[in-house]
Amino acid sequence: MKIVPVIICGGSGSRLWPVSRTAHPKPFIPLPDGSNLIRKTFTRALNLPGVDSVLTVTNRDLYFKTADEYGQVGSAGAELNFVLEPFGRNTAAAVVAAAFELLETHGPDTLMLVMPADHLIEKQEAFAVAVDSAMKLAAEGWMVTFGITPKYPETGYGYIHRDTSQALEGGALVKRFVEKPDFETAQGYVDSGEYLWNAGIFCFKAADLIREMESHAPDVTSAVKACMDESSVMEEGGRRRALTLNPDSFAGVPDISIDHALMERSSKVATVPCDIGWSDIGSWTAMSDLAASDEAGNRLDGEVMIHGASNNFVLSKERLAALVGVKDLIVIDTPDAILVAHKDHAQDVKHIFAQLKSRNHEAHKLHQTVHRPWGTYTTLEEGERFKIKRIVVKPQASLSLQMHHHRSEHWIVVSGMARVINGERELMLDTNESTFIRAGHKHRLENPGVIDLVMIEVQSGDYLGEDDIVRFQDVYGRVSG
Repeated sequence: MKIVPVIICGGSGSRLWPVSRTAHPKPFIPLPDGSNLIRKTFTRALNLPGVDSVLTVTNRDLYFKTADEYGQVGSAGAELNFVLEPFGRNTAAAVVAAAFELLETHGPDTLMLVMPADHLIEKQEAFAVAVDSAMKLAAEGWMVTFGITPKYPETGYGYIHRDTSQALEGGALVKRFVEKPDFETAQGYVDSGEYLWNAGIFCFKAADLIREMESHAPDVTSAVKACMDESSVMEEGGRRRALTLNPDSFAGVPDISIDHALMERSSKVATVPCDIGWSDIGSWTAMSDLAASDEAGNRLDGEVMIHGASNNFVLSKERLAALVGVKDLIVIDTPDAILVAHKDHAQDVKHIFAQLKSRNHEAHKLHQTVHRPWGTYTTLEEGERFKIKRIVVKPQASLSLQMHHHRSEHWIVVSGMARVINGERELMLDTNESTFIRAGHKHRLENPGVIDLVMIEVQSGDYLGEDDIVRFQDVYGRVSG
């Protein structure tokens, strides 16, 4: 029976701010080993026996970023399909949309293995064994969830209460799901041997999932189906297909998790207990555990000097950091924000993220360096009526044909070659050459070369926000109808 891994990539990773932002969430954060969670998840999926197709559900704005990450790994000829959400609507919508897409592209008996993109699994062989057990149960019509054998009383995870009185080959029936408990309750769960951590990994037939959802959450199923019927394929050809969900109809899909919509309501839920080296990397404390420790318990990533300090985690890639006489701190330094927190309050970082979001502060959404389908831009300096950026355009890539109402731009080529449309003119600019683009003029930047194009852009005007842009043509499908 065919299995298709479904990678769910979304969220904001608010507890890992300031490295995690809305436009650069947890799956894309560099890990101490140089990789990241999205690449590890994709590799894990490809390494499962019989997998020749992977479906990813992600935000429309993360599509090209995700595809670039997959390109770093290589797909080994696998089919790469995407369902692109205009905004987050929780996991029930994502899973049901994936199921409908698999019904369309692979048929009703296809098994779907739902995998969050932001979890770490260190034991690939044990994971493959657990997947094999889950597939056998799912083939019999069970809604299967993966339960992690707990090693300590964790209060940050939900729990699965399994039925130890009834045998189920390769797994166990589920009595109930339990929300995050207090420490004393969690200790009782661990001592009983009947509870597992809820990993948020699922396996079921696509058709069975739809039928169960129609029974227990018909409003979700009907709304997603209506949205799918009004959606369009943005890209199709070769071994890739990308379906973009219609934003107007997607807004009507209920905002609910797959756990609440289905798993807690269905009588056909089974769990596969497993020990797969799992972590959701849900805080800076969990992230620090991935780094090596010195004799004083400090875990350091970057150029960091220590004197009389112990049991600290420091991430400082851009500049020298020094800690003197402190302990039990988390210090995360990025070009535009720094976090200092006590390890006992690592989970509370999400409250800072929430404050930034409520104020519409840019630091909750973007880094100084922002990834785009064509490359990156980095804000170097800004002040009243001006902003200076470094723009890097990948070979053979181009920005949209666009116009700004409120700002003019001066482009200077640092390295590479640029093809520029500036109003009615088309120019070829070499290193140290420049052009000035007045507000209201249509313009486009393209890299026709084989190396990166690096430019400095100086903006000036009475409004310099990123939303002051009108697109006329775009090879990445970002022109709204």
